[in-house]
Amino acid sequence: MILDLENPINRIYFEETNYERIKSSFTVLGLDFAQRAYVFLDEIQLVKNLPSVVKYFIDHYKVKFFLTGSASFYLKNLFAESLAGRKYIFELFPLTFSEFLSFKDSPLKLPGDPREISRPIYESISPLYDEYVRFGGFPGVVLKSTASEKERALDEIFTSFFQLEIIQLGNFRKNEIVRDLMLLLAQRIGSMLDIQKISKELRITRPTLYDYLAFLEGTFYLKMIRPFSTQRNSEIRKMPKVYLCDSGLAGRLARLEEGRLFENSIFQNLRQKGEIGFYRRKNGVEIDFILNKEDGYEVKTTPQPRDMNLLSRLAHELRLKTFRIVSLNYTELENAIYGFMI
Repeated sequence: MILDLENPINRIYFEETNYERIKSSFTVLGLDFAQRAYVFLDEIQLVKNLPSVVKYFIDHYKVKFFLTGSASFYLKNLFAESLAGRKYIFELFPLTFSEFLSFKDSPLKLPGDPREISRPIYESISPLYDEYVRFGGFPGVVLKSTASEKERALDEIFTSFFQLEIIQLGNFRKNEIVRDLMLLLAQRIGSMLDIQKISKELRITRPTLYDYLAFLEGTFYLKMIRPFSTQRNSEIRKMPKVYLCDSGLAGRLARLEEGRLFENSIFQNLRQKGEIGFYRRKNGVEIDFILNKEDGYEVKTTPQPRDMNLLSRLAHELRLKTFRIVSLNYTELENAIYGFMI
């Protein structure tokens, strides 16, 4: 049985305080409790008592539920105790570039070795990858045919997120402040967050700002990555960098240069591979991403030999296992890879 809880009529079934009446409704809808029953529910954050209902049917009728919703903050906290040990949470990320090609029905096969990528091969991949970086990996955006349709789809995603999760779920006193923060952060992709400066700019306290950031991260709008350090205490003190969940959304909300959109796109692909940090010295020398504390990635639109030399020196000082320059444009630089290979 499949129910979309965004439809108010479907939410009525769960308003019964006697859960056996809900069972009767499910039976009328075609669910057979005489055999193993499967129930698929979408937008579950719209039904407040759902964890109790789910637990009841699991305990009494061994129903298996597949629950989906856009509000991870709600899902992780509301189901934390009620279904402990009996639930699996899957986080769905935007499409990778290889998945993007599949959605586009592209016949391209991405080489696994950068040495196999000649300039003609690069030129055949580049237009599609540029589209991927510019408009991101949301499936509903990827499947649109024109740039204007993609832009409208991104606008709808942001509007839907703000309406459903900020206004309805967040229950903040000043939604316009949260909106301003979301737009401000989009302009600061890849930058270190100065909490004191942002709190003054928005005229809110630092504890309030931390609450807003935690909510936006918990609902997948953004991700804060922490600095890499061999000394844990110094790692905690340093400011994090911020990235949005999708480069297309970031580019739609702020006028970002190509390199920053590219960096956000690399982030959203690397985050699917493990824990991400970054390294930066006081003089500004840095490694953009360190994956699982052992693999360094420096992102450049057009890398130069000096970039590789600097990365090599830093990687050896930090005792990283591997290090790569990630290039947007065609390059013959040794040990460089392309963004579409991440």
